[in-house]
Amino acid sequence: MSPNIRAILVCLLAYICFDLMSVHVRILSVRYSPQELSVYRNILGILPSILLLAYTRELSLRISDYKIKKWKLAFGRGLFVAVAQLLFFTALANLELATVSALGQTNAVFIVIIATFIYGERAGFWRWGAVIIGFVGVLLIVRPGSEVFTWTSVFPIGAAFCYAASVVTLRSFDKSTSSAILYLYSAFSAAIAAIIFAAVTTDLTSIQSYTDAALILSMSICGGFGVVFLMYAFRQAPSSVLAPFSYFGLITAFSFGWFIFGEFPIDTLFPGVILIIVSGLTILWREQRLKL
Repeated sequence: MSPNIRAILVCLLAYICFDLMSVHVRILSVRYSPQELSVYRNILGILPSILLLAYTRELSLRISDYKIKKWKLAFGRGLFVAVAQLLFFTALANLELATVSALGQTNAVFIVIIATFIYGERAGFWRWGAVIIGFVGVLLIVRPGSEVFTWTSVFPIGAAFCYAASVVTLRSFDKSTSSAILYLYSAFSAAIAAIIFAAVTTDLTSIQSYTDAALILSMSICGGFGVVFLMYAFRQAPSSVLAPFSYFGLITAFSFGWFIFGEFPIDTLFPGVILIIVSGLTILWREQRLKL
């Protein structure tokens, strides 16, 4: 099996893990607040980061081995991740899985916008055209001003922005900086931020049953290993090869929502989701052309 094929399969496995995490959140949100689930997810999410360090043979008992130059930015990325997860979990508690997944695909649009304003990257006709098409797709799904509009539908878009910010800021780190150590910083700071958010905004409740404890553990494992699988895939193959497969998550999210929760939001998703996909693929195509 070639490295690219292996990376694609691992990438698809990562998106399945993320959608399985979303299913867990939907089930648990009946009894627990998004803030509580975010705390559990981020605390237990530290474990996969430690396993990744062990896999890359970077696990050490010396604190000095984990020092990096831009450690403040590394912790800041964790804050973005914590905010993104809180918005994402809140959306999952109130919207269909496929709708949340579709709106989350706008992260490609936000990556272009953030990179333009922070790093001064030039975005020509094709990129800005893709950004506009993507936002038109979002408007068709969210439908602001209509009777079906809810402010909760804005949350997955906010989550996509925060995730995009955490991705774009990776460019500020030297290529020699370990991805596993960056993940550890992000996981640790996200856990601290999630605890603070929950302490300020809600009352934490005890886990009600062993079944819930198992579901919480499973949710965290799916989310944590989804990140690990995705990092592995993008280290083994070019992003241009893997990026189109992010839309595989739309298929699995729609399938899980349909078979598990009886959701079939065709009227909500179309035609907006088509425009979002076209937007993302256009950005990817343009990035590939510029590398030639």
